[in-house]
Amino acid sequence: MISFLPLAGGAFLGWSLGGNDAPNVFGTAVASRIISFRKAALLCSAAIIAGAFLQGQAGLATLGDFVTRQNMTGLTIASIAAATTVTAMTLFRLPVSASQAIVGAISGISLATGTMEWSLLLKVVICWLATPLGAMIIACVVYKLLGFGISQVPMSILTRDKILWSGLLIFGVYGSYALGANNVANATGIFANGRIAGVTDQHLVLLGGVTMALGVITFSKRVMFTVGSGIMPLDAFTSLVAVAAMSFTLHIFAMIGVPVSTSQGIVGAIMGIGLMRGAQAMQFKTLGRIGIGWVLTPLVALILSAASWAIVTPILTPAS
Repeated sequence: MISFLPLAGGAFLGWSLGGNDAPNVFGTAVASRIISFRKAALLCSAAIIAGAFLQGQAGLATLGDFVTRQNMTGLTIASIAAATTVTAMTLFRLPVSASQAIVGAISGISLATGTMEWSLLLKVVICWLATPLGAMIIACVVYKLLGFGISQVPMSILTRDKILWSGLLIFGVYGSYALGANNVANATGIFANGRIAGVTDQHLVLLGGVTMALGVITFSKRVMFTVGSGIMPLDAFTSLVAVAAMSFTLHIFAMIGVPVSTSQGIVGAIMGIGLMRGAQAMQFKTLGRIGIGWVLTPLVALILSAASWAIVTPILTPAS
């Protein structure tokens, strides 16, 4: 019973992660009223579980290596601290990074115990910086290619929009799959490599995927419209470009085995569209709030986990 207790923290983090990150793949479709929230949540949930189970283990290996020097108490504290941080940011309607939350929480424990893996931390941080930049570049490429392709086929505006909206739903499902494949490691990856007796990596990706899906269904609606329409007005064409660019970026990092932020991916993609269309269309106030969330997330998770470690350790350590 006690050996499975740490998984409660991973399940909590998976739930909060799904609630915060699902809007990044279906937010534009829901905000544009081409699909109801209920249908989007069901499609997203099914694809997340599939992605987690089929391609989620590469990311588990990365986070598993990052916490090799941590004990189970520290890992449990880190997962709960990260989940609490993501949940709080979701309540403030900020699309934050679950990857930043869990790495920030682990870093808090590592700093408190003097066991920081600086080389792995550097790798993850570099990927964080590359995520919005990569999504921005991919968005510009997709914008050009898709625009050229559409211009070569004669069709009515109504037919064009129907094709684009259908494409948005298809890429919403693909993006959800990539979300499960990439981000399931954020939920349960710190328990990988046999850290819990009787719990395999397949069990962990399934647990992470299912709890992420529950988060989508029960907790994602609050953030949908911030991402879907808050950064800049998106029509059928730009919505498809944004979701496609984010999905490609996320899947690339899933195959590399580094969990990254869907929030950074979708925001980077929308910024790429803004560069193509003119930056004056972007809501810089919303971007500023999102940027603040990105800075606060790892810091809050780090402080919360380190403080929790300082409080819990004396309680669990018998007096000599």
